[in-house]
Amino acid sequence: MLSKFPCLRQDFLASIVVFLVAVPLCVGVAVASGVPAELGLVTGIVGGLVTGLMPGSSLQVSGPAAGLTVLVFEAVSEFGVSALGVIVLIAGLLQLAMGFLGIGRWFRAISVSVVEGMLCGIGLVIIAGQIYAAAGLKAPESGIGKIVGLPGALAEALGSAAALASLAIGAGTIAVVVLWKKLPKAVQSVPGALAAVVLATVATLALSLPVATVKVEGLLGVIQPPGAEAFGELANPAIWGTIIAFALIASAESLFSAAAVDRLHDGPRTQYNKEMIAQGTGNTVCGLLGALPMTAVIVRSSANVGAGAKTKASRVLHGVWLLLFAAALPAALALIPIPALAGILVHAGWKLIPFRQIADMWRNHKGETLILVITAVSIVAVNMFEGVLIGLALAVIKTAWEASHVKLEVIDKGAGPIQACLSGNATFLRLPKILDSLEALPQDRPVELDLSGLHHVDHAVRTALENWAVQHSATGTEPVRVTADAEPVKASTGV
Repeated sequence: MLSKFPCLRQDFLASIVVFLVAVPLCVGVAVASGVPAELGLVTGIVGGLVTGLMPGSSLQVSGPAAGLTVLVFEAVSEFGVSALGVIVLIAGLLQLAMGFLGIGRWFRAISVSVVEGMLCGIGLVIIAGQIYAAAGLKAPESGIGKIVGLPGALAEALGSAAALASLAIGAGTIAVVVLWKKLPKAVQSVPGALAAVVLATVATLALSLPVATVKVEGLLGVIQPPGAEAFGELANPAIWGTIIAFALIASAESLFSAAAVDRLHDGPRTQYNKEMIAQGTGNTVCGLLGALPMTAVIVRSSANVGAGAKTKASRVLHGVWLLLFAAALPAALALIPIPALAGILVHAGWKLIPFRQIADMWRNHKGETLILVITAVSIVAVNMFEGVLIGLALAVIKTAWEASHVKLEVIDKGAGPIQACLSGNATFLRLPKILDSLEALPQDRPVELDLSGLHHVDHAVRTALENWAVQHSATGTEPVRVTADAEPVKASTGV
């Protein structure tokens, strides 16, 4: 047996570690998304047994991700839990289409500042929202409302013994997760998140604390394939923005995770289009089951690599363990305190904020830092989808601006024609600068326009140069002469 599967031992042990990491995260993401806890496990199971079997990235692990929590919560609040399956299903089909069309590799071209800004914005919203959950309070719906309302929420919590007990469990959970890494290696073989949830559960039961726990409905009870009424929601134009956001953000997160995981091991590299197809297949199945959307999750993936996994068998086995846990021990979920899960997600949200990258980016690329900050603020102030679109638009504008460098050098020897030499890329973005300089030239002097240094001239600049040449020559001045190999403007105008 071992001769046929030489890596079975390493993969088996790694699967146990990933399973232990995945359980609290699957449950926590589901609760924070406003859906039954079991749906998070369903997505984790599909991520292991369906996506895990498919080609693409051999060692990264898929399941419900903290990065989609905000988007899922918004979708459930607006369209209801019944419509979630349809949204995830159509998003999965879009991912499949993008994978088969070979679009997967293009996600690698997305600006890093936009991605970091997206993660930062998501992290801030998760942290703010889960502080309310840790205190047992209802959080405002908008991201900005969550942040602005924090002082009032904390003041309210200080006046309630139940809220203080709940906050203590949440804070204790965060402390255990943070301090766990400072313990001996032997102790760290148990994932810190799992240890924190277990300790919080024991403390809640032992002290009989008035803390809310996870509501359990049973695995079969929560699986609700979308019906005709749910598909009827597709007639609502607003739902399509959510579907597109699910598809694009889940794809980007998965493929960026794949790139990060590739740097952690020496095994086969990710095949991006196949990974997109694998993710699309998983989300299609999740949609049919009415479960949460999935992405590749860097926390589980790095745990998988760190535990010594060698093949995709580890992630498939982790899906088996999740299935056995959900089927055999559903009552165990009902013992988990909600503030403990909130603490796990506060820690996950904190890790999403790229503090080190922001500092490095500010030193070397202040423009990119500005895009990151605006993207994050837009996600908090508006919503996930529009915030990312704003960030992408800014990145495109910045790139276009930087790519349109143009230099105009004027040489006037006092006698004879004035020489105006243009070099670089002449686009409409720099047209005001070009025209201001040319129109400032003396009208009564002939001009030689040297365009040989231009690499590119767009239509707007070409037309403007033609018009300027006509106007400059209208007063009887000698026609503008061009010294260039290319012919960027019409010869009939003298330019």
